[in-house]
Amino acid sequence: MKNNLLPIAREGFNRIGFTILAFIICAILDFELLEFFSFLTLVFFIFAYRNPERSTPNFEQMSVVSPVDGVLLSIEELKNEEYAYKLEVNSSYLNVPLIRVPLSSTIENINVKHGTRLSRKSPLYKEINERVELIFQDENENKVKISHILKQSIDDIKINVRTKQKLVQGSRYGLMLNGITTIYLPQNFRVNVSVGQELKASQSLVGYFS
Repeated sequence: MKNNLLPIAREGFNRIGFTILAFIICAILDFELLEFFSFLTLVFFIFAYRNPERSTPNFEQMSVVSPVDGVLLSIEELKNEEYAYKLEVNSSYLNVPLIRVPLSSTIENINVKHGTRLSRKSPLYKEINERVELIFQDENENKVKISHILKQSIDDIKINVRTKQKLVQGSRYGLMLNGITTIYLPQNFRVNVSVGQELKASQSLVGYFS
């Protein structure tokens, strides 16, 4: 996993660089309207790809934290032997896009499905939109499955980890602009969040394994 302690995520460097170039060219050629729009686009990219440094609170070893910033849309109980709870978190452009590791663990599986970026209102949204699914397993063999799916976004989902890599809770593992994150939790988990709650990646406690 690549560390980046700069205030802007490296995934946004190209877009910001091209926008700065466009702004300079428009300023030289005295294209005032295009210069103005270039400036607004630059401000948007800087905001969208912001990368604030965060310290992870000292939770207990069996804890799980939110992998993303966003609002908790739902908590659903599943009749499934492997996962008992399904939590959906909605992230928008107003949220920090960095994705963070929910628990100190090893990546057991990464499944990437390339696709479209339809609105969440589309009936085909869950079927054909781009998504990434990861399974994390800790040293006690507790598993957490995380699914990221894009809504209407200006960028792909970026994942900067590999299978069998050991990760520390709260560390960065990717980036997603404007998407839905689904967290699947097993039977032995105690959920500690409520619907409508504003979550922050690495800082909001989702709950504990028993």
